[in-house]
This record gives sequence, structure tokens and C-alpha cells, in this order.
Amino acid sequence: MASYFTFDEVRNAARQRYGARASMESLIESAAVGNGDRFDVFLSHSSKDAEVILGIKSLLEGQGMSVYVDWIVDTQLDRAKVNAETAETLRKRMGQCKGLIYVASANAAASKWMPWELGYFDGKKGDAAVAILPVVERQTDGFPGQEYLGLYAVVRNDFYSDTGDSDVFVERIGKHWKPLREFANTGAWYQYTSKS
Repeated sequence: MASYFTFDEVRNAARQRYGARASMESLIESAAVGNGDRFDVFLSHSSKDAEVILGIKSLLEGQGMSVYVDWIVDTQLDRAKVNAETAETLRKRMGQCKGLIYVASANAAASKWMPWELGYFDGKKGDAAVAILPVVERQTDGFPGQEYLGLYAVVRNDFYSDTGDSDVFVERIGKHWKPLREFANTGAWYQYTSKS
């Protein structure tokens, strides 16, 4: 059965990857190691979800992806301020990323930047380079999301139908899919096959 990531799963991933540190500053310092100028994924998120974002960053890195998180890579940014300087930095960074993953949490709806990032990235690179990653309280929770998020593929835990092996997928339900680790690559999507 397909499921979304839970808050507990992503927080545990952060703690496992970066250790049980005493402060958020220590976690950010650990997460910043190894950043470059090119990234597989731009992680669009609410700044109120810091620990969750560190966990998602860890999960994506576990899939072999390099991940841009603004407050880790560009510590000088003040996301509380909507201004031209921050927008220009984010435009530059989005240009250095192959894909965008929009972290849909309860805080996402109040974000000043997330809808702008999503629209800008879609306009520059197309909807195939965008995925929505819902984070829910329980694995059995559904994800209604805001209406416009339904235009994009969704990240989910699921199983291969032929082997039963579990994996993380990016999929447009009923249309196409690919393993998450292939999301940022320009390769083709897999089409669903009908059983006759």
C-alpha cells in the first residue's frame, strides 16, 4: 500500500544522519558539509519545518541526490523578507538544480516563498522537473493538498508490482512513474502497463 512520509520518519532520518545534537545550529553545520554549485534537487519548504527538512535532505541524499536547502547553503538569506536580493539568489540556485521537490506540510500553505518557487521552477524547467513530497502525521493519512499541487507528480513509498520490493517513487497517478533516485535525471518516465 502506498504511503507518504511521516513527520516521525523524517525527524528520525535527521537524527540518524546528523546525530542527537544539542542544538539546531549543530545540525545545520553538519548538514552544510559538501555543498557545491550544482544540485540535483532544490528543496522548496517552509522555514518553520527545519528539523523535518534536515530529515528529508538526509533521505534524498540516501537516494544519491545532492540537495539545495537555502538556509544551509546560503546562510546570509533572510527568508522572512520578500525582497529582490533574496529572489535573485533563489533564481540563481534554482537554475543550478535539475529538479524541485515541494515539501507539503501544514506550514507550507502559509509560506511566502513556496508558491513563487514552484511557479518559477515550473516555468523554467517544466512540470516534469517538479514533485510534491507530502509529510503527514500517520502513514495512513491521505493528502488532499492545495488544488494547484495536483498538477505535479507526488513522492510516495510503494512497492514494485512484479517483485514486491519497497522503494520511494515519484509518480503522476495513472500516468507515469520513476524511482525517486532517478527523478533529477533527464531519463524517461515509466508508463503504467494495463493488465489484459
